[in-house]
Amino acid sequence: MPMSPTRTQRRAPSPSWHGLLWGLVLLALIPLNSLADALDAALIDLSDRSFEVKQAAVEVIAVSGDPRALKVLEALLDGDLYARTSDRRPVLAAASPAGFRLRDALEGTDLGEADRRDIRKITINNRMRTQLRSAIAALTLASPDAVLRLSAARELLGDPDPLVVEAIRAQFEREEDKQVRDSLALALALASLRDEDPEARLSGVSALAGSLDPSARNALTRLLGEETDPHVRAGAQRVLAGIEQKLKLNAAAETLFFGLSLGSVLVLAAIGLAITFGVMGVINMAHGELIMIGAYSTYLVQQAMPGLIDYSLFVAIPAAFLIAGLLGVLIERTVIRFLYGRPLETLLATFGISLILQQLVRTTISAQNVAVQNPSWMSGALQINPALALTYSRLYILVFALLVFLALLLILKRTALGLQVRAVSQNRSMARALGVRSARVDALTFGLGAGVAGVAGVALSQLTNVGPNMGQAYIIDSFMVVVFGGVGNLWGTLVAGLTLGVANKLMEPWAGAVLAKILVLVFIILFIQKRPRGLFPQRGRAADG
Repeated sequence: MPMSPTRTQRRAPSPSWHGLLWGLVLLALIPLNSLADALDAALIDLSDRSFEVKQAAVEVIAVSGDPRALKVLEALLDGDLYARTSDRRPVLAAASPAGFRLRDALEGTDLGEADRRDIRKITINNRMRTQLRSAIAALTLASPDAVLRLSAARELLGDPDPLVVEAIRAQFEREEDKQVRDSLALALALASLRDEDPEARLSGVSALAGSLDPSARNALTRLLGEETDPHVRAGAQRVLAGIEQKLKLNAAAETLFFGLSLGSVLVLAAIGLAITFGVMGVINMAHGELIMIGAYSTYLVQQAMPGLIDYSLFVAIPAAFLIAGLLGVLIERTVIRFLYGRPLETLLATFGISLILQQLVRTTISAQNVAVQNPSWMSGALQINPALALTYSRLYILVFALLVFLALLLILKRTALGLQVRAVSQNRSMARALGVRSARVDALTFGLGAGVAGVAGVALSQLTNVGPNMGQAYIIDSFMVVVFGGVGNLWGTLVAGLTLGVANKLMEPWAGAVLAKILVLVFIILFIQKRPRGLFPQRGRAADG
């Protein structure tokens, strides 16, 4: 028999899903045309002023089995569902020049224009919102899309309603996606914690062993505050202690990752300086500004190809290398070549060059920081587990720093230029006697170091603000890494950069960021007192002198 609106109103429904079990049985026995009538009646009841009647209507819509029911419930939850005043039919309304454009809530068909007086918004309360979320999540569990099923499973975590639990259990039995199965298993375990049977609660506690999901830890903490059964309490304490231990290990792994990430930034900033300082003994105070030039090169490349941000870094890296490298050659040929053997004057001259480059950027581009966008493939994080996520931007920069290091190592070990650079750095006078054009090697070496600084600027533009003063933040750290690792030694720069980065991050939680940097500086000073040549001292006659 079709369900009439008045009959629906007389049901005096329960506020939750507990009364739906008999509804499911009855609906299974009703003919299809009667089901359609019941659905139509429930849709009409959504416009009733009584929230209890609306809740009963939501229950009927949710168990109707109609694939269109999900859209209706979502529209009701989002506040997009209206009712025509003429026949109380639910509609979707969109503003138009003539008033509102109406569409049927169930079919989606166009119902023409209407005035504001012709429709009334269907309101819901907080109780209905909770009911709707559970209903939508339960309906979404049957979706063919694994992403939607996973979202629904996460939405239902901790819902103790028996009907919802049965829906989760039924989906768990046929679920094939591992991630969704894990979420469903977690939802079942959390629901077991609220069971009246102590054995069921103990089983739920055991199922949560090793889970790093925050909901598991919170549920176990709440259970310990309420549980009276000693066996369940003991099991919950044991499982919670194991979870806390795993959380500490994951926190340590996260700290190590951030330390390596900071270390990779230090390596990128210092590796170009290690070449120029190690080969020519030049204290280049403009090294930070060469990093800045690389960052601004990234900005200009993105401005030149606004619709291709995802590919801009692949253009910016060689562009920054060439621009900063040519600028380095120009600096070496016009200034530094006249100051070899006079370190103090070299320091003052390169400091002046750094000021000139800063002002040049302020004049030609902007005195304010500029926005450099991250490509979409560098956004987000790699979720290892619920307690550990590695941000893609820092992960890519860590890999990029290692690639730059390997590229420089190959250049210095496998090319003619590398052989000449090593010869000049170890014994300049002997290299000249053997026919090595040291002036040309100096220019190319300085250009190579400057180019690598430009490439470092590309990477740093993805992590920090790009402005005229950005290079000043890295010049001191760069010298610190080079001196600690051993002047002119690439392996020393890599080890020193990563070591200082990890040490800094390990000390930050208890010492603070500023004090951690001070402690690192004090450690380096004491270390240099014992080993003036650093971790990996340079070999050769020049090193001895």
